[in-house]
Amino acid sequence: MITKQDKNQVRKKRHARVRSKISGTAERPRLNVFRSNKNVYAQLIDDVAGVTIVSASSQEKGFEGVGSNVDAATKVGETIAKRATEKNITAIVFDRGGYLYHGRVKALAEAARENGLEF
Repeated sequence: MITKQDKNQVRKKRHARVRSKISGTAERPRLNVFRSNKNVYAQLIDDVAGVTIVSASSQEKGFEGVGSNVDAATKVGETIAKRATEKNITAIVFDRGGYLYHGRVKALAEAARENGLEF
């Protein structure tokens, strides 16, 4: 009998493969992206110390609009870039979280680039 693969398990496998090659430091943190069916989340992580430096999501209090579309991802990308520049962070490593680089993930990354992050 043929069984259907769990998409999230396949994504986690892809993410683990990418994470074995990249990690964030205090000077150049890792921008991690997670997208659920209802929201988009982004974090700047220092893997050496094991701490989240900055985070942003479409679930925050001041966020307006639908949290699960490209416009929401763009707003989250702008927010994370502004918060990072407040902490004097400009260079990062991008971690797409095992997702394909299109749609919401691409919108978040491009918005972060336009607002001052370099990767």
